[in-house]
Amino acid sequence: MNSLKRVFILAIVAAGASCLSQGADIHQGNWLSWRGPLQTGVSLESYKDFSFKEEPVWTDEISGQGTPVVFNGRIYSWGYRGAGPDLEEVVQSRDEETGEVIWERATHDFLSDTIYNRYSIGAVAVDPETENVVVATTYGLVTCYSRDGDQVWQVSMMERYGRLTFPNGRAGAPLIDGDICIIRGVTSYWGADGPARDRFFGFDKKTGELLWSSTPGVGPPFLKDTSMSTPFLDTRDGKRVFYTSTGCGNIVCVNVMDGTPLWRFQLSKGGINSSVVLHDDTVIAIHGKENLDTTEMGRMIRLDIPEDLDNTGGEVDPVQKGAPRISQDHEMWRTTLEMFTSSPLLHDGKIYQMVKTGSLFCVDAETGEILWEEKLANSQLHASPAYADGRLFVPTFPGDFYVINVTGDKPVIENKLELDGNGIGSPSICNGKVYVHTTEKLYAFEIENSGIEYAAAPEVLMPEAGEAASVLPVPSDVLLRSGGSATVKLRTLDANGIPVGTADTAEWATFIPPTAKVKAEMDASFDGNTISAGEDAALSAGAWKATSGDLSGILRGRVISNLPYTEDFESNYELGVKPMGSVSGREFDFPPLPWIGARLKWEVIDLDGNKVLSKTLDRVLFQRSLSFIGHPELTNYTLQADVMTDGSRRIKSVVGLINQRYIISLVGNANILEVSSNHERVKESVPFPISANKWYTLKTRVDIGEDGTGIIRGKAWVKGEPEPDAWTIEVEHKSAHKEGAPGIFGFAPQSQKTVFIDNINISSNE
Repeated sequence: MNSLKRVFILAIVAAGASCLSQGADIHQGNWLSWRGPLQTGVSLESYKDFSFKEEPVWTDEISGQGTPVVFNGRIYSWGYRGAGPDLEEVVQSRDEETGEVIWERATHDFLSDTIYNRYSIGAVAVDPETENVVVATTYGLVTCYSRDGDQVWQVSMMERYGRLTFPNGRAGAPLIDGDICIIRGVTSYWGADGPARDRFFGFDKKTGELLWSSTPGVGPPFLKDTSMSTPFLDTRDGKRVFYTSTGCGNIVCVNVMDGTPLWRFQLSKGGINSSVVLHDDTVIAIHGKENLDTTEMGRMIRLDIPEDLDNTGGEVDPVQKGAPRISQDHEMWRTTLEMFTSSPLLHDGKIYQMVKTGSLFCVDAETGEILWEEKLANSQLHASPAYADGRLFVPTFPGDFYVINVTGDKPVIENKLELDGNGIGSPSICNGKVYVHTTEKLYAFEIENSGIEYAAAPEVLMPEAGEAASVLPVPSDVLLRSGGSATVKLRTLDANGIPVGTADTAEWATFIPPTAKVKAEMDASFDGNTISAGEDAALSAGAWKATSGDLSGILRGRVISNLPYTEDFESNYELGVKPMGSVSGREFDFPPLPWIGARLKWEVIDLDGNKVLSKTLDRVLFQRSLSFIGHPELTNYTLQADVMTDGSRRIKSVVGLINQRYIISLVGNANILEVSSNHERVKESVPFPISANKWYTLKTRVDIGEDGTGIIRGKAWVKGEPEPDAWTIEVEHKSAHKEGAPGIFGFAPQSQKTVFIDNINISSNE
């Protein structure tokens, strides 16, 4: 945009500034998050003498499947480049005028199931207060960068909170509201959060400290997928809330401030990826899975929001828990449209929706009546339309990009462009430019005009705080190493979770929930508000209750042993028939509680008179299991264990160890020793004959050079025989992972053949 136009824009903004709220000002000339200033894909901009210029202003040959965002003269995009072990996801900061890259930060996949090039399916989020940028990668690495590209904080959701990955690679977008950054994912953590569920996590946006976690949905049989649905924010009934869809087929409402699940509506039998939009006091949602009450696939609905969020009339499932499930009576209308990933756009009482067969529909938001349909492509995936000045901007999966005038009774296609690559990313619109990412390029198009006007964004009405009703320990979940300590801050919240102030001190006491199936305590102690674990503190997990006057709150925590760490499963394990264990009815004991994602996937059993760890077989969902047994920031260590595969000549299991984000495993069927991180990124092997039901010793280490390259080493030999001098396999990785939690890996094909692990030893490298 030339300087004359920019002066014209500034003049309009200045003229209208007096009638705009501060929140509205933030959105003028900015596109802060995936769905823009109204959370609906609708721009606030309108143009004098509109003309879409089909020749792009600039392009960049970096692949992407998400949405660029814009703030204060910067474009922030998330894409990927390279192939094989060199593929990397990249956050880029660009100059809005020229598109030139100011800085970029790259990360590499690790330990994920992502296949093909299913990366960067989502968007970054910008915090308007700090101008920090948050990205949540496909493999669960959440990083906050400053405007200048410096790392502010980082959390590995996989290693810290047990986030699972799926082949589809869908990540979605972070959401920042006030002081809270919301991240989502299917996780398997510990204790009550051990079972796999689609969960939401609220982090302090400035520090990365966990404030709360929330489990509003349910598990199997409905939990069949992850979800990339981005929450929609609202203020209602004295609360700040968000609405979103889940991997268990629910539409849910959650309190933003404290994570309390408020209600859920079971919409489908599988995961929902499309985001929702709000129309008056209702939610508009769409899915592409199997319906609960018909044989049809997919549905769009309008859902009435309960008036009293504390008394929704819903019932909590006695086994699955989650939010109270509201009745089907809240469904106001339904229309049979099928879409699994593309989200609806709402403007002026009309819903614009792409479906999986490539048609664009216009639906009356009040009645659900289909007003018109326009066939644009043979298929559609992910991309959602954007709107500005009476026009839709629609990428289609085959790569055609449309500008469609929707001001009349029927759509009029004004422009059709053929882009390079697949059109999977959703457009963003800012200051007269349209940005769209394809699987091959990032495009910037210009809307030629003689002036831009900005509509005022709705004022965000934040609820007012009442009297303090509880204490929130910050962080609400601590991870200590033996000999380590952490200071816990205390915030006070009202009955709706809204921050009131702070508390200076509290009395701390161990807390075991009445419903806890495992009565466990954290081997630590408090001095004031500082929690410490002794040098000889045991591997442990538990909860604490903080009491300050009449107020109280709960803190959860784990203690991870320092190195060296050994585990032979002989001590502290009592075998017996236990509830919530293997359906085989055999005697067993649970693995250590602080191990992440281990319960229900592993059991300590008796094998030939010795206690060993065995992978469970009664849940096909857990046929592939990664469990972490150490600190996410651990580096420069050797991990060794005795391992054994079960099976026969026709089928054998896979058993391995996780060292610094690499899996070193014995692959029974292939008779190889393999090093992998993601199977399509880093995967090398050497022949190694493997006999089923025969113990081997597996030893691993990762060495990092000064230039950032690394060598992943592994060796295996028959247990009891002398250790070979040479490493059996050595794999070089140009951009090596410099840290990562140690762990164990097991794969039981179709949950038919188990794996066994014993005598784990982790020691620091010399």
